[in-house]
Amino acid sequence: MTNHSKETERAELHKTIWRIANDLRGSVDGWDFKSYVLGMLFYRFISENLTGYLNEQERRAGHENFDYAQLSDEEAEFGRTDTVEEKGFYILPSELFANVRARARHDANLNETLSRIFIDIEASAKGSESEDDFKGLFDDLDVNSSKLGPTVAKRNEKLVKLLDAIGDLPLSGGNGRFAHNSIDLFGDAYEYLMQMYASTAGKSGGEFYTPQEVSELLARLTVVGKTEVNKVYDPACGSGSLLLKFAKVLGPDKVRQGFYGQEVNLTTYNLCRINMFLHDINYEKFDIAHGDTLTDPHHWDDEPFEAIVSNPPYSIKWDGDANPLLINDPRFAPAGVLAPKSKADLAFTMHILSWLAVNGTAAIVEFPGVLYRGGAEQKIRKYLIDNNYVDAVIQLPPDLFFGTTIATCIIVLKKSKLDNATLFIDASKEFTRSGNKNKLTAAHQQKVLDAFTRREHIDHFARLVENSAIADNGYNIAVSSYVEQQDTREAVDIKALNAEIARIVARQAELRTAIDAIVADLEGEA
Repeated sequence: MTNHSKETERAELHKTIWRIANDLRGSVDGWDFKSYVLGMLFYRFISENLTGYLNEQERRAGHENFDYAQLSDEEAEFGRTDTVEEKGFYILPSELFANVRARARHDANLNETLSRIFIDIEASAKGSESEDDFKGLFDDLDVNSSKLGPTVAKRNEKLVKLLDAIGDLPLSGGNGRFAHNSIDLFGDAYEYLMQMYASTAGKSGGEFYTPQEVSELLARLTVVGKTEVNKVYDPACGSGSLLLKFAKVLGPDKVRQGFYGQEVNLTTYNLCRINMFLHDINYEKFDIAHGDTLTDPHHWDDEPFEAIVSNPPYSIKWDGDANPLLINDPRFAPAGVLAPKSKADLAFTMHILSWLAVNGTAAIVEFPGVLYRGGAEQKIRKYLIDNNYVDAVIQLPPDLFFGTTIATCIIVLKKSKLDNATLFIDASKEFTRSGNKNKLTAAHQQKVLDAFTRREHIDHFARLVENSAIADNGYNIAVSSYVEQQDTREAVDIKALNAEIARIVARQAELRTAIDAIVADLEGEA
């Protein structure tokens, strides 16, 4: 299949997904309803993924006509222990998505059936290494919620529609075989839905979603010159899209020890774990934690990380110096000062730097104020610059993100640099308008990456500045302070301009004379 036809097929699939999502939600707010669509997509995925895995195992053993979905639950029990060890979960045939869907419209207790199945799937991981990865995954898919309808019958009607709609999406191979590209399609469908829900939810959705092209740029910045990394980390991972970009940029097997992240919002934490599964990242290859990274980080035993990417929440409140323990925290203590209580941005930056490997790179989306504000933030920048940790600052175009039109920037951190300078890149003009947002195309990304790799002066685009010059400038690291804007005004020909002015003045005198003559004539007639 050509790239063009693939893109056409993808666009058609996206249109279908969005139409279904809107039809299903009815009067329910899209951002609230996403858990139902995404949760049901996940239920279908793990059902088909498990069926495909077990069928493949049996076919390799010579049982060509084996179909796990057709077994009785009693017959299926034989494979439970080994499968949970390998896949992290188990689903009995009667509880598989396809079989539940086939019975759904005749099941007067569909809500109870689904509720029991979700409990059973979660319970299948209990006592195993995957227990924490499955715990609470279906909590947001509340089949008894009044959002689905005022009565059980109405709710079940909606659940049947949901099962049918998700089941009809052309995402897998059929015939009990789980097509290789199913992983891409399920993952793509999930990302598309997250993007659409975020765009329509405005600020609330934008907090949890980083546009795909920005995620890709961040990942690519951190692995320049590398074909693999030990492990990747995001301390404010949202739905996981930044972390998963490494699977695309390097390949899933090129992140040797896995994907690590932490997320403070419980619903989004669940979405992130679901996203990992939908991209076929098996349970032992990811470790996503729930909680506040700044005051209760969960991966002390896993740091340092070779690649860190993050789009932390902008200017949120945190404990700061109100918590006497934080100034002695090894993550924050080196700067000698804590980020302001009302602006935690540079607290995330210090946390990331602390957990970055000596040979690693971090790329962080930052709000512009952190580049130039005074007070504690200036002192933290002084620490970063004086210790030569800032590799590059990249100004992004405005209006890339959902929920804000502000032009953000990327700070790239490294602990091992070959020079004592900081690269500034002005990519504020690198975008195309797409719908109601600006978008970084592949060409725009490449232009930034090329400048980042070359680390040389490019007129009006990139400039390498000695750290001593930054110190002389009060540790201001705003890109506009160092990269000169191109003057796009047309050159003015002074001689021609003077000649034109003289012509206008002469013409003005002629007109005045003519007007005076007309006025004199009128007065004479009067």
